[in-house]
Amino acid sequence: MDIGSLPAGPAPLTAQQIAEYAVAAAVWAPSVHNTQPWWFSAAGQEISLHADAGRQLRVADPRGREMMISCGAALFTARLALRALGYIPETSVLPDPGRPLLVARVNWRRRAPADEFEQRLYSQVRRRRTHRGGFDPMPLSPDLLTVLREGARRDGATLHTVDDEGSRAVLAMTVETAEYALRLDSAYARELARWASPPGSTRRDGVPPTAYPARCERTLPLFPGRDFARGRGWGAAAGSPSPAPRSAGIVCLLATTADRPVDWVNAGQALQRVLLTSATCGVAAALHSQPLELAWLREFIRARLSGGTYPQLVLRLGTVIQIAVSTRRPVASVLSASGGEHPGISHD
Repeated sequence: MDIGSLPAGPAPLTAQQIAEYAVAAAVWAPSVHNTQPWWFSAAGQEISLHADAGRQLRVADPRGREMMISCGAALFTARLALRALGYIPETSVLPDPGRPLLVARVNWRRRAPADEFEQRLYSQVRRRRTHRGGFDPMPLSPDLLTVLREGARRDGATLHTVDDEGSRAVLAMTVETAEYALRLDSAYARELARWASPPGSTRRDGVPPTAYPARCERTLPLFPGRDFARGRGWGAAAGSPSPAPRSAGIVCLLATTADRPVDWVNAGQALQRVLLTSATCGVAAALHSQPLELAWLREFIRARLSGGTYPQLVLRLGTVIQIAVSTRRPVASVLSASGGEHPGISHD
């Protein structure tokens, strides 16, 4: 079942149809390198979300932190889809200590109409795209930033805005330093290459050339993106031919007070809430995880820039005309209707 489509007719939806609808939305959540490291099982009026360890980035993400953040974003999206149908999701995060890859269970036994804001968020699930470049020099509303901070707090995370020019420059330097260091790591380069699709590829995961610019856009200060093309000229044509640096946008740190798997899942839920809320106002987000993949740089950011909280992701927010195209795996490849085994085969 596609997101936004429901069977016609007066008959009430079956539990299986509701599960398929929620999963069809959840797969559009953001994930590191678009690895989509999740699968779902359904049994009665309950969906279980599982982390797919076969899609974990073993070099860049050995602890599975980014994998769990990605799963948290999918969890928030599934919950939002249930709200769009008028159900109240009841969620248990990491419910079984003996099964660390069981991220959450969600059931829907009660009903209540979705409010206007929930419907607006849900309308952005498939429209939202990760941006990889600079932004137009337009200020964001202070009211929006307040809403984003409050939303992140609801999900157990903190959204710090890095307003000081010096701190912005330092954070940009950590991204640049990390990007340079990671490019010199041959194992990291091979892992990145596995998830970068060539032009014309029919893959439904990974980062296609339509999702990043062929020429890296310089921002001020410089926040370099990942080198998915590795010098082969892949990527979308630049929206502006001007060589002048573009705005870096509003720079933020998404952080948590602790650094356990449950905090990573909560950070993912907060991330998706921030991204969808921004999208309702025509604001796009660029995401940087490079400096958080190096323990020494992550600790530097924690101590110097995030007030002692644990940084989970660097975000830049701004306005831009987006042309990126993304891909997702079909529901049938990620949903087990029996509540049992993994329905698909992990990427290799």
